[in-house]
Amino acid sequence: MNKQMLKTEIYPAKESKSRRTLVVLHGLGDSAEGYRWLPEALNLPYLNYILVNAPDVYYPGYSWFNIDTQTLAADPKTVARSRALLFELFEHLHNNNYPPEQMVLLGFSQGCLMTWEVGVRYPRQLAGLIGISGWALEKDGIYDSITEVSKQQRFLITHGLQDPYISAEKVEEQINKFKSKGLNIEYQVFNKEHTILVEQEIPLFRKFINKVLVEEPINANVNSCNCKQKQG
Repeated sequence: MNKQMLKTEIYPAKESKSRRTLVVLHGLGDSAEGYRWLPEALNLPYLNYILVNAPDVYYPGYSWFNIDTQTLAADPKTVARSRALLFELFEHLHNNNYPPEQMVLLGFSQGCLMTWEVGVRYPRQLAGLIGISGWALEKDGIYDSITEVSKQQRFLITHGLQDPYISAEKVEEQINKFKSKGLNIEYQVFNKEHTILVEQEIPLFRKFINKVLVEEPINANVNSCNCKQKQG
């Protein structure tokens, strides 16, 4: 899809002229293949789907960044590398008539961390961002990187009360800090572990996507920006 070679799978909308798009980022050791069920589950005929493979091979799948699996410490350098690759992907889509204000980004686990990175640091406003069972990297100054564009982004974050890897308390602490800095976040917890609770979360995601893309779409004028510094 883009010059940096992020590999993607594309599922076109049933409405052939639609430019509304969901970009999906998987978790550690997974791949785009793990989300091929999502278009049918969401059942939104106006929505294009772009399922993205992370850049690094990790056992049977891929990884967005280097991580200490014992402490969940993410490596800021590889996070920044993947953030730059995602910025390139979004700019490629933007230049090919898929405007950011008609895109929603969804990420699970490691993909959730990358969703935070894009939502806070990308200089264009997306329609919305969905983060599932993940956390934000705090060591690279993410709270100090919040901009006026960041404050216009619309986030939906979900997490599990029984998540064995990332505690709901840690996530809630981060959510509260982001909110105190002015971010617009809807946060919901579920009685689940480190997974997507399909019967409960998919309807929530569908409702959010409909809201930001159909019921309350943003004005394209907010996306005018100087993007020369987009790779940060």
